[in-house]
Amino acid sequence: MLMAMAMLLTSICAMAQAGKTVEVRGTLKDSLTSEGEPYATIRITKKGNDSKPLKMGVTDKTGKFILKTSGTGEMTITISSVGRKPVVKDFTVKPADKIIDLGTLLTSDAGNELQQVVIKSQKPLVKADIDKITYNMEDDPDSKSNTVLEMLRKVPLVTVDGEDNIKVNGKSSFKVYVNGKPNKMMSDNPTEVLKSLPANSVKHIEVITNPGPKYDAEGVGGILNIVTVGGGLEGYTATLRADARNQGLGGGGFGTVKSGKLTVSARYNYNHHDNPKNYSETRRTTIGEITGSSSDLATSSETKYKGNSHSGSIEASYEIDTLRLLTMEFGLWGNNSDSHTLTTSRGLMPGTGAELYYGQATVGGNNSRFSINGGIDYQRLFKVKDRMLTLSYRVSTSPSTSDSYSKYYDTRAADQQWQDFVDKLKEQQTDGKQNTAEHTFQADYTTPIGKAHTVEAGVKYILRNNTAENYRRQKDLADGEFEDDMDHSSHYKHRNDILAAYTGYGLKAGKWSGRLGLRYEHTLQDVKYLLGRGTDFSKDFDDIVPSASIGYKLTETSNLRLGYNMRIYRPGIWYLNPYFDDTDPTYIRQGNPELTSEKTHSANISYSNFAQKLNYNIHIGYSTTNNSIESVSELVSDLTLVDKGLQKPTGKDVIYSTYKNIGKSKSLDISLYANWNATSSTRIYANTYIRYAHLEDGMTLRNHGWFMNANGGIQQSLPKEWRISVNGFYQSPWIMLQGKGTPWFDYSINVNKSFLKKRLTISAFASNFFNKYASTDWSEQSANFMSQSTHRMQRMRYGISLNFRIGELKASVKKAERTVSNDDVKSSGEKGE
Repeated sequence: MLMAMAMLLTSICAMAQAGKTVEVRGTLKDSLTSEGEPYATIRITKKGNDSKPLKMGVTDKTGKFILKTSGTGEMTITISSVGRKPVVKDFTVKPADKIIDLGTLLTSDAGNELQQVVIKSQKPLVKADIDKITYNMEDDPDSKSNTVLEMLRKVPLVTVDGEDNIKVNGKSSFKVYVNGKPNKMMSDNPTEVLKSLPANSVKHIEVITNPGPKYDAEGVGGILNIVTVGGGLEGYTATLRADARNQGLGGGGFGTVKSGKLTVSARYNYNHHDNPKNYSETRRTTIGEITGSSSDLATSSETKYKGNSHSGSIEASYEIDTLRLLTMEFGLWGNNSDSHTLTTSRGLMPGTGAELYYGQATVGGNNSRFSINGGIDYQRLFKVKDRMLTLSYRVSTSPSTSDSYSKYYDTRAADQQWQDFVDKLKEQQTDGKQNTAEHTFQADYTTPIGKAHTVEAGVKYILRNNTAENYRRQKDLADGEFEDDMDHSSHYKHRNDILAAYTGYGLKAGKWSGRLGLRYEHTLQDVKYLLGRGTDFSKDFDDIVPSASIGYKLTETSNLRLGYNMRIYRPGIWYLNPYFDDTDPTYIRQGNPELTSEKTHSANISYSNFAQKLNYNIHIGYSTTNNSIESVSELVSDLTLVDKGLQKPTGKDVIYSTYKNIGKSKSLDISLYANWNATSSTRIYANTYIRYAHLEDGMTLRNHGWFMNANGGIQQSLPKEWRISVNGFYQSPWIMLQGKGTPWFDYSINVNKSFLKKRLTISAFASNFFNKYASTDWSEQSANFMSQSTHRMQRMRYGISLNFRIGELKASVKKAERTVSNDDVKSSGEKGE
């Protein structure tokens, strides 16, 4: 009886306390850097009763928290985050209290404790904002041994296919930034550069899905902003790395040092690639009417490739005073490679398969690409919070050279009619040079209006000069000497200046946030042919580009976002170069200097939920383009190519490939990302991209279908700083205007262990270890031919890497919040859209 009465009294007291609500607020910060600690787990309990929380929640992305709880009396708040010391603080709630402000609470790295603290939580790897999604590379154990390219498979809205082609939001027209600044070489050659960049040098990657008006109107199917390690620290630090693998080796380091108001950060990486032989086979079949000039073609080839890449950068900031900041940066990337290919070609009679001609060729050369860029930013803050003026200048140059050769031998023809065609297979040497040089001037201004409104505006001017030189020498059959072939040489200049102005408006009201923007761009183009066929021309045009996005915070951990943007895509020098390449007389290639900009309209809706246990993101988008740049191949008589630069035609059918503004595309894109922290030491994730595309040229070419790219895996933390992860990847055939690709499957395993309080990490990794080679197939079809190709390459990969950190993680280069962002050029062609 007495026990029943006690229980009743207890219940009555509890109900009385439940009627009392108090707001508990505060901010969790790092004790060294004073940076907010995002998404830490919060538990509020009655003092002495830790097993039964009154309220749970998480800090926001700035480390702030506001929780409403019930009851009075003595309470305890516990805040924990993976790898950090738990914060425990007692406080008292009096009956008259409405708000308990705990102020700033400090946490630090748990690794400095003499005894290990077990924290039963894991940081979410993904965060979502109104216009971007962020993947925390630094918190993923696989980053210790993988490259950035391999880690991109895990990033929402990003896909990497079996041949390492990258797409963002289903499009290959995207730009790559480093620390908020555009990197032209990465944008033009993302696969090559990101394959050589170690993931452990990257802090996080931002996928900017709805670029606002401050971004250039073109070249943005999406923006990948790579934020490197070194930010938000104090003092000095340095990290060294080395790796050895079956296909090469590499090494590098990065470090930060501070002296007074000056902070300097630098990094350098080197990689050597020595790829095993790859093998290819292609069969081209004539469709429809068969004439004396028709032929089928069967080729087989083997290719050996090796190369070296270097990348480095240096950044510095100087705080003139508390309101003025000067930042400077210089960066470079370079790649030099040698490749050699042995090809056997057989021309066959359509229908019968009788041999018409035969030949073998050795094709090879040396290619080098470089990117050199530098910039300076002046940032001026004001006494009004968040009011800011930024003045920026940026200069960059991207030279590339290509010295190639082709040598034919053991050629024969079935009759004299085809002998004229075979005689075109002459030994050649080609020296090519391309460069894009840019100077950019920019001014940005942003200011708050009240507490809920923000207005921004800016102007920008880009001076861009593209040049392309291709000089060919051909071996004379009479004396065996090489002679200049000026008929097949070209020298081309393309000036492309852009004047832009933008304005934007932002709103934050309670749980709502939104952005509106409008951008105007005026383009001046001037094209000159100094050598080769082509007519000089100049033209100007204007573009007005709107954008809008809106977000609603459903709960502390979930939000809903909608967005619309229009983007334009200007063709780069890769697409424009008019050089007539008939090194292989059966497959002739040429750029198109008359290409115009693509225009794409996109709308999307996203839902994100990032709780401590389960976080996921769902993104659905729809886009349409009416004049996309497509690679088009046609089977034509070489007599039709005389006016384009072909010498000594034979009347035989050949493939002519170029670029045209003929694409009309509509696509529905679905991106699904999920991460489940099954236990305090187990993480399971999946990243899936699904797309339905309808492509046509408005005439006879048409293709449509579904495409899926899925990546998933499990990570397990073990005692004594051991970690293991297993990953799998699947891709269905991709869709192109004139064909489709092949399905693909990959798998990998990574094991790493940390020593010396996580200063030293040793990792071992392997992928596709059951089969040394993997094959990809793709097909291409036009009105009068069909081509099927198989590419066989070594995908087995294994190796070991070491990372060692020295110094105190306390210093960083401050960066201007606004800077130059040139994201306006469509990069070199990838498969698909």
